[in-house]
Amino acid sequence: MAVSVSRVLLISLISMVISAAIVHAKGRGHHGHRGKHLRHQNQNQSVQGGPVTYDGRSLIINGKRELLFSGAIHYTRSTPEMWPDLIKKAKHGGLNMIETYVFWNIHEPVQGQYNFEGNYDLVRFIKLVQEYKMYATIRLGPFIQAEWNHGGLPYWLREVPGVIFRSDSEAFKYHMEKYVQLIVNKLKEAKLFAPQGGPIVLAQIENEYNMVQLAYRELGNNYVRWAAAMAVQQNIGVPWVMCKQKDAPDPVINTCNGRQCGDTFMGPNKPTSQLCGLRTGLLNTEYLETHLHKDQ
Repeated sequence: MAVSVSRVLLISLISMVISAAIVHAKGRGHHGHRGKHLRHQNQNQSVQGGPVTYDGRSLIINGKRELLFSGAIHYTRSTPEMWPDLIKKAKHGGLNMIETYVFWNIHEPVQGQYNFEGNYDLVRFIKLVQEYKMYATIRLGPFIQAEWNHGGLPYWLREVPGVIFRSDSEAFKYHMEKYVQLIVNKLKEAKLFAPQGGPIVLAQIENEYNMVQLAYRELGNNYVRWAAAMAVQQNIGVPWVMCKQKDAPDPVINTCNGRQCGDTFMGPNKPTSQLCGLRTGLLNTEYLETHLHKDQ
């Protein structure tokens, strides 16, 4: 009996985030003809920077629709000598985008003292992604869940008078904005955003905040609005997203996480006519997810 299966590919963090090692293992033995075709296609495509917009079907990069298959490689968890092999394996597995968190507590372990050396060299890592003709997503957090000590927040932040993490706290917002500006400026100086000719086509602010927002109530509502506005003011020229955030303020893109999003996600918010400093007009959209149906 034929059963229709809906796969949801969200343009923000398209499909599941999988490790490069798993991708490599699958790429070697389980893709079949379709997988080989995808690998061949991705290995030979040329990544060109340019304006990044979107509509109800896809991201539009430099005027061309792109279907993005993304996997995570966290630069801090490996050495620069390992990065080329990890990226090659990801590409061999059929991916065309690498996403990574950005880790505040390793880049600013002591307040005002910054470290971007060795395996903390974010710029070098993103440049390498571009060398392998892949797109990139940066996820700035600043809180990055349990994947990292203290959720990626620096320990010195606990000692700041009056600070309340991830809330409408002036102390927290002040230091968070400084951190975001620091990272964005480094990436801009290296010309790594797509409108500058770089590979970064998406950026994420905050991380799975929806449940925390409900707990903080009005403090959470105020904070999420502030975080979205602060991110957009960075003028990076590519869309911002909020992961697992049902009510992200325009023009930040809200997303749905999970296997049932095709049935439960009511659709994204509508982008405004301009996005993140771009001069290119955007189409309003009711749906960001793309449904792929196949009979089994």
